[in-house]
Amino acid sequence: MEKRILDYRKYIDELLLKEDLDWEAVIKEHLIQISFFQHERLIHLIVTITFALLEIIAFGMSVVSFTPGVGLLAIVILILLIPYIRHYYILENEVQKMYWQYDRMVGKRDGVPSWWEKQ
Repeated sequence: MEKRILDYRKYIDELLLKEDLDWEAVIKEHLIQISFFQHERLIHLIVTITFALLEIIAFGMSVVSFTPGVGLLAIVILILLIPYIRHYYILENEVQKMYWQYDRMVGKRDGVPSWWEKQ
């Protein structure tokens, strides 16, 4: 998913350099892609929060009554949690950039700068 969202955003960045496009069709497709990535972001947020809660519980259990199994469990969950956080971070930032792209597309379609470009 990471490669897909990065490639898609770069593709849209290239489209934004052009002037003679059917922006209505591009915007429609872009909104569909945004909704796909928003769904993916929500799922990964739920998974990341779940792993974070499991890590807190495992760490708390290892503090209260340490056993090698509980300590190992806390380490394994932490090792899994780090890539989940990284992946969620990428999804979150890329979707935010896609919102910016949408604003630029609307500005190109309407022939006016986006609201944030006026400031």
